[in-house]
Order: sequence, then structure tokens, then C-alpha cells
Amino acid sequence: MSKGTLFDKVWDLHTVGTLPSGQTQLLIGLHLIHEVTSPQAFAMLRERGLKVLFPERTIATVDHIVPTTNQARPFVDTLAEEMMQALERNCQENGITFYNIGSGSQGIVHVIAPEQGLTQPGMTIACGDSHTSTHGAFGAIAFGIGTSQVRDVLASQTLALSKLKVRKIEVNGTLKPGVYAKDVILHIIRTLGVKGGVGYAYEYAGTTFEQMNMEERMTVCNMSIEGGARCGYINPDRVTYEYLKGRDFAPKGEDWERAVVWWESIKSDADAEYDDVVVFDAADIPPTVTWGITPGQGIGINQFIPAPEQLPPDDRQIAEEAYSYMDLAPGKPICGTKVDVCFIGSCTNGRISDLREAAKVAKGRHVAQGVKAFVVPGSERVKQQAEAEGLDKIFTAAGFEWREPGCSMCLAMNPDKLEGRQLSASSSNRNFKGRQGSASGRTLLMSPAMVAAAAVKGEVIDVRELL
Repeated sequence: MSKGTLFDKVWDLHTVGTLPSGQTQLLIGLHLIHEVTSPQAFAMLRERGLKVLFPERTIATVDHIVPTTNQARPFVDTLAEEMMQALERNCQENGITFYNIGSGSQGIVHVIAPEQGLTQPGMTIACGDSHTSTHGAFGAIAFGIGTSQVRDVLASQTLALSKLKVRKIEVNGTLKPGVYAKDVILHIIRTLGVKGGVGYAYEYAGTTFEQMNMEERMTVCNMSIEGGARCGYINPDRVTYEYLKGRDFAPKGEDWERAVVWWESIKSDADAEYDDVVVFDAADIPPTVTWGITPGQGIGINQFIPAPEQLPPDDRQIAEEAYSYMDLAPGKPICGTKVDVCFIGSCTNGRISDLREAAKVAKGRHVAQGVKAFVVPGSERVKQQAEAEGLDKIFTAAGFEWREPGCSMCLAMNPDKLEGRQLSASSSNRNFKGRQGSASGRTLLMSPAMVAAAAVKGEVIDVRELL
């Protein structure tokens, strides 16, 4: 095993060869597909008379277009129904495992793979979805890819990629109460910028990440892409192994023991060299909320929306655009901003621990008058577990709607959309213009607990006041 970072080791182990372009032809161990970016890829294969090379290495689910209220087929949305039928047909024709609605294992692609133990340390993973970096929480190297690359992986199980530099992002110390993994990654992106990670893989290290559970680590790695990084990962450790052990696709018996030995060997070496190192103190991270139109436009809950002169010159133009679009004025507090819709869910924050934290805030309280609040579990398994714990009853008693699993209002390719100028408190990952389904709708990103707090108060507040 070569010395170096986990990224270097996994990259080298999966290198098939060097292409004339200078790029690496990289073997992809696990390919995840869904209904949005795969139909065109399968059509391209048919045009060329090609088959799926390793169907056993591809896993499919449906998530983006799924209604979270009425899931009866055919879907009311005819385009969604067509996409659904195309995925069903493509999986059947090519012998690909498909976790369909009602299978007990359907859900957001980046929720179902980890919970089933499909995602493991040392893997290369690809999916036609930008938030594939989520899987890096396990010590995997995971890439979001485009439709033509989905075609390439289906046909060859490889990708043409240029090797990345590695930046180590170290966060040390214990997070204060009311500060969550979502706040950590929003703080990192706010500090380094939405383009700061271009050309890099981010390795998250330090005592703060060591103390996080796997679902918190997934939240952090999920949003690496929002900071411009192609992927983000955390070295595997005891927390990783305890999460994986006994899951559907995890190694069993002697294979498990051998796997752990190998996983330990691929961790970044103590003397590994990095292209850059950035260090943060966990004590400096407050509950964080975005105020603008990029995930980098965030502030601490008790801070004020920055004036242009407080920002780097390169950030001022987009700040002016954000003030206008968001209808939020520089120098004003973000605390007290009225909300219309509160959404808890997504591949960033739709797991069981996210729902538990939000339920702590919702319990014994009620959604404010005039606010629409809803909770969308990340998968059928998350929904089942939440209901077994009675979380659904806590939410519904508090006036939240309890929905079926799917991507929902993260990107609104389904009936869950903002209307007009509504302002949403959202636990998702993107606050771009029009992201949540209305061309003029507005999004504030925050942790699930902060979303629950906003729902019951009808405005953005510091969740620590309710804990």
C-alpha cells in the first residue's frame, strides 16, 4: 500500500490506465442511478448497441420526481410517470436491482445506499447527482456525474477523470449545544467560498468529525460540492465500522474481519502530504443560516446581513443580487425574518437522527399560524423507524405534515413547490434562485432543528432559545 492520503490510495487502486488526454481511466465500484439522469444514458447505449457491462454493480431507486402525498400510479404528473416507467423498463431489461416505491427500501439515493451497507470504505462511487459526495463520509471517493458519464459507467464501469488535489479541513473541539453538522459545513463554505474547493477533494479531519456519528458526517460530506470540491471524505474509524456492521450488504463473518483490516490500511497516513490545510475551531461555529442565493452567503444566527463593503470585492456583485432577490437588507439581523414554509428532509438532512433533533424542538409546541411545515423522511426505512419511535405523532400533533419518502422540496421536481415570493426555512442544500419550485421563491438553509424552531415561531430564531 502506497503512502499518502486516502484519496491517493483509493485512486491508485482503481486506476485502470492513463488516457491519451492525460486523464485517469478510473474503475467505479458502485454506480447508483435514479429516474432523472438515467433515461438518456440508457437511450445512448441502445443507439450504440451496447449492454450494461456489470449490472450487479448498479443499483437504482426513484426519488426526485416522487410525490410525497399521493403515490398512486399512474402519477398525476405525466412526465414523472414516463420517467418512472422508463426506469422500471431499463432496470428490467438490464438486470439491475431497483428499489421501487413500496419495496421497503426506496428513498433518496444518498440515503438508501449507506443505510443498506452498499456504501463502504475504499470504494469509488458514482451517481448522476451532484450530492454523491455524501458517500465520502465512509471513506469512499464519490463523484456526482453528468448524463454522458452515466452512459460511460453503464457501458464500461469506468470514468475518465483528472486527479484532484487534496485539501485537509481540520475542525477541532466540541460543538456547542444547538450547533449541528449542518452548521459546520455552512460555516466552512461561508469561510472558504463556493469556489474555494474547485480542483480539490476535501478531507475532513480533527476531533470534531471524530465525535460525529455517521449521519452527521454524511451531512458534512453531502455539501462538499456546494463549496466547489468534487468530493469530500472522512477517514473510516470505529464509528464507521459500528454503523456498517450487520447491514444488508456489509461483509459477514471472517470477511468482515478481513474488510476492517483493509479499511484501516487505506486511511490517510499520519505523515501524508496535503496540497493545502485549513484549521477551524468548533467553538467558533454558531447556528448558521444562509441569507442569500448561494450556500456561501451565510451568517451566524445572531449576526447581521453583511454590507457590500464588509465582503471581498469578488463577492459584492452577487451580494447586491442577493439583497434584491431575497428582499433582505444589509445591516439587518437574520433573526426575526418571517417564514412561510418550513421543510425538513433531503439527502442532506432527511435521516433518522435529523428527524429526532427536529422532533425535540417540535414536541409540545405548535406550528405558527399561517406557516406550512412538513417533514419528508429520506427513505422508506427512515419513515418506518421514525414511526416506530413515534416521531410522526410528535410532528403531526405539532401541526407538521408527515409525508412519504422522496427528494420533495429540495429541488421541487415533484408537486412540493414554493408559490410566488414565499420564503422557506429549509434543511436542504441549495438556496439558488428558483431552487424550490417558484421562479421568485426564496430559501434560507439551516439545520433541521433550526427549521423546526422557525416553524413554531413563524420566523427565524435561535434554536438554543427552545432547547
